Amino acid sequence: MEILQPPDWARPRGYSNGIAASGRLVFVSGMIGWDGQGVFHTDDFAGQVRQTLANIVAVLAEAKARPEHIVRMTWYVVDKAEYVAAYKEIGVVYRELIGSHFPAMTAVQVAALIEDRAKVEIEVTAVVPE
Repeated sequence: MEILQPPDWARPRGYSNGIAASGRLVFVSGMIGWDGQGVFHTDDFAGQVRQTLANIVAVLAEAKARPEHIVRMTWYVVDKAEYVAAYKEIGVVYRELIGSHFPAMTAVQVAALIEDRAKVEIEVTAVVPE
């Protein structure tokens, strides 16, 4: 995996501008903050991020992939202000579950998610080296 960072650009914080990788592709659909049985345990934004990331790690494990194989993440949030206000807590949860690996990321605010109680949905692409 190669981090793509033009030499004259400022380093991004918490994500990479781009990644080049080769290997087995793993695509994880949009995960939300409920458990494996479809039950929400919190309405706290950072709490839902924790569960969402845990769900992603669990699905990756089924492909014998780990968080460091993630090359792209797309975050869909219902409330940008709530997302920004939770940056610190999200950072703690992210480092706990994903580590200090920062793939290419996009975050967008959406009008709503399909599950009314969901505050965040994250989809992931990973590349497992062969």
